[in-house]
Amino acid sequence: MDNSCEDKSYILALSCKDQVGIVAAVSAHLAAHDGFILDSQQYADLALGSFFMRVEFAGAGPAFPDRIEQLRDGFAPIAAQYGMRWELVAAAERPRVLVAVSKGSHCLNDLLHRWRTGNLPVEIVGVVSNHPDLRDLTEWHGIAFHHLPIGAEGKDAQEARILALHEELRADYLVLARYMQVLSSTTVDRLAGKCINIHHSFLPSFKGARPYHQAHSQGVKLIGATAHFVTSDLDEGPIIEQDVERVDHRATQDDLVRIGRDIEARVLARAVRWVAERRVFLNGVRTVVFR
Repeated sequence: MDNSCEDKSYILALSCKDQVGIVAAVSAHLAAHDGFILDSQQYADLALGSFFMRVEFAGAGPAFPDRIEQLRDGFAPIAAQYGMRWELVAAAERPRVLVAVSKGSHCLNDLLHRWRTGNLPVEIVGVVSNHPDLRDLTEWHGIAFHHLPIGAEGKDAQEARILALHEELRADYLVLARYMQVLSSTTVDRLAGKCINIHHSFLPSFKGARPYHQAHSQGVKLIGATAHFVTSDLDEGPIIEQDVERVDHRATQDDLVRIGRDIEARVLARAVRWVAERRVFLNGVRTVVFR
């Protein structure tokens, strides 16, 4: 197998009811079309009877890219047979992402840096905010900044403009990088499975303003962050990624804020990367993540 084929690889991601023969059918179809499997992961949720699979493959011959549509068309009957939800994309294809922020810059700055240095496999198509504070940071990276404040017409009108911008930019995902507004159920429903949020790990114990200061006053010894898909249940959507760090009595309030922001930034970046690489599958109120 020529290693150069890895530069022209494809990803087949699918989910369906768990049944006998799925892996064999997928593997046989790829082999019949000279598909060389580079990586394959699968998981059967026995409790729910669900099956999930992600296969990255390349062509065994130089003419393979010309045959990918034939492979795709031929897979459709197999997908229908097993009732699959599936997609087949080039591994190099980058989902289009609109980032929403308020005033906190740490998650946005991290995403923009990773994107600018080629270490985040997405295309950031814009940043939208209800405050103007992060315009300079955004535009320094060459990204359009859209200031959409919540005016006299109210939040519903402002969210309608965000949704219109999301559609205008042909964004695949909306990433809430510390966007400090609760989205309406209408917006959440429109973006079901396509909206990612990050928050600190203190919920539900320490709600509202200055959660790290609240945690410090209670002597918390473990802090972290959670990235999840947004649902109508506030901060309770299907979890994509989490991380924690231990702290002790020597940590000041400012230490907790600094450590917490670092965790939030890296957890959100991991979640965005894994979603972009088609590694994340919704499984009811949970997710399956092939790392």
